[in-house]
Amino acid sequence: MTNFIPIFPLSIVVYPGEQLNLHIFEPRYKQLVKECFDTKKPFGIPTVLENKVSEMGTLVKVLEISNTYEDGTMDIKTVGLQTFKILEIVREIPEKLYSGAIVNYPRISVKGSAPLMKKVLQGIRDIHASLNVTKDFKKPDDQLLSYDVAHHAGMSLQDEYYLLELEEELHRQEFLKRHLSKVTPVLEEMDQLKNKIKLNGHFKNLEGFQF
Repeated sequence: MTNFIPIFPLSIVVYPGEQLNLHIFEPRYKQLVKECFDTKKPFGIPTVLENKVSEMGTLVKVLEISNTYEDGTMDIKTVGLQTFKILEIVREIPEKLYSGAIVNYPRISVKGSAPLMKKVLQGIRDIHASLNVTKDFKKPDDQLLSYDVAHHAGMSLQDEYYLLELEEELHRQEFLKRHLSKVTPVLEEMDQLKNKIKLNGHFKNLEGFQF
């Protein structure tokens, strides 16, 4: 299936099911949001990487316009619906300030491995504990998908986008597991470093090795 959608490129990754609040201030996107809200039609948020619009993104629906200010700027609440792949960008649309794209929709699997997801969740919670962070995912563990937790695994934007490209839930879980296996030892070293600093008030004043 292919169709045309208005697009709002941003330097973020949005996942299906994600609740996203945005402040809208550019004229072209004020027009886009108002039209989509009035017609109850979704728009697309493709990810911008290295100053380029990437081919993958997520279709989002405007749930509400929370505030409209005197200058026309808006606070809106949206939710991610499904991923899309851009086939062609349409930069100019008659009588519109915003751009659009012709897209199709990859078939996304949400069937993963429960034991693997359990390991992913434990790894994320271990990271959060090291950073003294608490996160309520607002779902029972057995209902969580990789999309629900990916933003909380400490990934770079590039890695978050790579996960968006993966069509199989099992592959997304594996990718998160590999990422966490690299991050956890670094955090353990940071904890050791923090303990050294606490034990030695002069630690941070040590000079580098002189060749």
